[in-house]
Amino acid sequence: MPEKTVIEFIEKAREELTEAARQIFSLAEVGLKETKSAEVLIEICRRHGFTVEEGVAGMPTAFVASYGSGHPVIGLLGEYDALPGLSQKPVPVKEPLEPGRPGHGCGHNLLGVGALGAAIAVKDAMARHRLPGTVKLFGCPAEETLVGKVFMVRDGLFKDVDAAITWHPGSTNSLWAGSALAMNSAKFTFHGRSSHAAGDPQSGRSALDAVELMNIGANYLREHIIQDARLHYVITKGGGEPNIVPPVAESWYYVRAPKRKQVEEIFERLKKIADGASLMTETTYDIEFLTGCYNTLHNDVIGDLLFERLTEVGAPPFDPADQEFARAMVASYPAGQMEGTYEWYRERGQNMDGKVLHDGVMPPLDKGKVSSGSTDVGDVSFVTPTAQLTTACVPLGAPGHSWQVTAASGAPLGFKGMLVAAKVMGLATLDLLSKPETLAKARQEFQAATKDSPYVSPLPPGLKAPLHQLDH
Repeated sequence: MPEKTVIEFIEKAREELTEAARQIFSLAEVGLKETKSAEVLIEICRRHGFTVEEGVAGMPTAFVASYGSGHPVIGLLGEYDALPGLSQKPVPVKEPLEPGRPGHGCGHNLLGVGALGAAIAVKDAMARHRLPGTVKLFGCPAEETLVGKVFMVRDGLFKDVDAAITWHPGSTNSLWAGSALAMNSAKFTFHGRSSHAAGDPQSGRSALDAVELMNIGANYLREHIIQDARLHYVITKGGGEPNIVPPVAESWYYVRAPKRKQVEEIFERLKKIADGASLMTETTYDIEFLTGCYNTLHNDVIGDLLFERLTEVGAPPFDPADQEFARAMVASYPAGQMEGTYEWYRERGQNMDGKVLHDGVMPPLDKGKVSSGSTDVGDVSFVTPTAQLTTACVPLGAPGHSWQVTAASGAPLGFKGMLVAAKVMGLATLDLLSKPETLAKARQEFQAATKDSPYVSPLPPGLKAPLHQLDH
């Protein structure tokens, strides 16, 4: 049976997949700089008979690997970018591999390889059992800065995809059945006039004053936007020396909200605040729009399919060494964090008390809810039916984007969660390839959900991927 072929293939490929995840863990390259990480995945795809198109959508580290022909076309989404400053050895105490270097604090070394494992296993089953259709692995760079999939969707790479599946390393085995926030990312650069800050201050026009006034205005704006919206900023340029009035200063903003339209409305208000800061300081400014993304649209039909297959595959087979690793890591948490984690689950009807690793399969707890983060999976979900699962790759309570997540992502327990995800996605992909009635229901649900909100790229016409943002 094709299902048995997928499971057996991933078991036989266990070492190959684990070694690939180890390599990408060690490389730890940030978004749009994942040259060697992408090469690891591309080389395996080609070795397993995929045709690979590299450098798609104007991004050198983006690729699409394809096998088969015709419809249905099922897409698997892989990511492989790391986070700045989170270098960490795969040990349960804080110990960087190389201080200051990036690290996989979101587990994307596992994410990309898990999707790869599903793709090559499905290809093997298609070849052995002569199954029609096409499987595509999308190599999606720079998820952390919400870039890769947005530009890939804008350039039409998903136009022939009938459904998409992805996953994310987490602390539980479940579905991500909720939504995530839509977002805009943009830099506001103010231009003034330099002068001696003590000897000739009246001649200067401070770009830094404008940045600070804009930031103050944005902070006051928080009171007058919807509760679920988010504004974040950093000052990326603030001047050189205190005795020189800064002629150039810059803030980088994220604007987030549950719906794409809400982001656009708040962003317009933010631009008015920039107008005011410019007027008050007699400076000018320009906006560099880096990227934007949609909220996430979960497809229940594909989600139910993933959950059914996750229940069949079961939780990762953690052993005493994994439990010991997790207990040691939990000891590094701030006081009260684990009790807060257990309480959070109890409030949602799940008893996790005393556990450090999730050893079961949990129904989705986020159905109908909106998380406070964002993902460029959202753009894919508005052009084709999409669902995603999560498997236990890190201990319960591990903070996101932390050295603890990095450590677990390079440890055996992380690899075990990754292999579970590969099996589940592989089985679900087979279902979508071989059960036209299921795919048809997923498409019907998608068309109903997007009928009144057709996808329009959040990117301004002609915008190219922000390759100049390579140095984070």
